[in-house]
Amino acid sequence: MKIAVIGGTGRIGSPLVAALRAAGHEAVPHARSTGVDLLTGEGLEQALAGADVLIDVTQSPTSDDSSLAFFEATMDHLLAAADKAGVRHAVLLSIVGVDQVPGLGYYRAKVRQENLLKAGPVPYSIVRATQFFEFIEEVMSWSADGDTVRLSPTPLQPVAGADVVQVVAEVAVGAPLDGILDIAGPDVLPLDELGRITLAARGDSRTVTTDNTVPPFGAVPGDAIIAKDGARITPTRYRDWLAG
Repeated sequence: MKIAVIGGTGRIGSPLVAALRAAGHEAVPHARSTGVDLLTGEGLEQALAGADVLIDVTQSPTSDDSSLAFFEATMDHLLAAADKAGVRHAVLLSIVGVDQVPGLGYYRAKVRQENLLKAGPVPYSIVRATQFFEFIEEVMSWSADGDTVRLSPTPLQPVAGADVVQVVAEVAVGAPLDGILDIAGPDVLPLDELGRITLAARGDSRTVTTDNTVPPFGAVPGDAIIAKDGARITPTRYRDWLAG
């Protein structure tokens, strides 16, 4: 099976290409560095020529309201090129609970991206993942100040990037879901507690202070971004991943 991986040189895209190739598929990474510009559509026709499946794991270069224009333009170009090329299955990586957090511009933009795919001409699957383990320390860096890291107590159910790769690869080579699959890690923990676990594992003496107002997750209501019934729960636990 020939699979075009859009965003195939990034954090998720690179191991996804490797996993698909290991399973015997012809997986080809596409990104700006390979001559594909999603914002203009340049290179997409060639990238999707002969492809059975496309997987979109791209991220907007911004996380504010301007991400809406990015996702609208890129999805429009992808769908037009995929339809012309006769692609039989489009897979999108999105975020668990993305439609439950209207206070975040990036999440609103991802909802728009999903809706464009749903309304488009190509059979689709949407895989929504919770926050990646690899993302936790980046989140901590946003609110770090000297010896203190401020974090909200928002419940998260983080997932290992490697587990996400395996599920996306599995979905991509199967029949289109024409729907949404949620995937999440096995443990639900408040973000501030995840911070403390992370600092302890790294031997970092900084202190985590709980602050309900810290963006972006301070804007998340209740348990909006943890998995609900019917989600696929992956095996890797955060503490085990840190120890590894």
